[in-house]
Amino acid sequence: MTDRDELALIAARNANMPGGRRAQWLFDLADAGAQSPPESQLRVRLVLGGLPRPSVQHPVRLSNGVVLHPDLAWPEFRVAVEYDGQWHADADQLHRDRRRLNLLVGAGWLVLHVTSRRLHAEFPAVLGEVRAALVARGWRR
Repeated sequence: MTDRDELALIAARNANMPGGRRAQWLFDLADAGAQSPPESQLRVRLVLGGLPRPSVQHPVRLSNGVVLHPDLAWPEFRVAVEYDGQWHADADQLHRDRRRLNLLVGAGWLVLHVTSRRLHAEFPAVLGEVRAALVARGWRR
């Protein structure tokens, strides 16, 4: 339907209209890479919480040639966040998730997991954990 470049053009054309600057700010938060609405909500809330904008579905190429795509990633700090929705409780999915986690950790990545419950009921703690992980890996505000 549209992309970030088109949204940027619309915002630029309307920057001096009432609400134009706010629209520009909101449009800049858009990212088509998320695979679910909760992933988008998590990403936007982390950014609004003062963290740097993460890459969405960033490709992580392992030494064996396998490419993994964590939901959110800060590649310069090798920090990733995975959103675990209800389907991740399935035994087979849990097995695949843990295998992916082990591969990412083995490649030097720090990986945090966020569940639906934590996103909605414990977000300040999640924000603090992600911030601490980024700081531990060298991020400075």
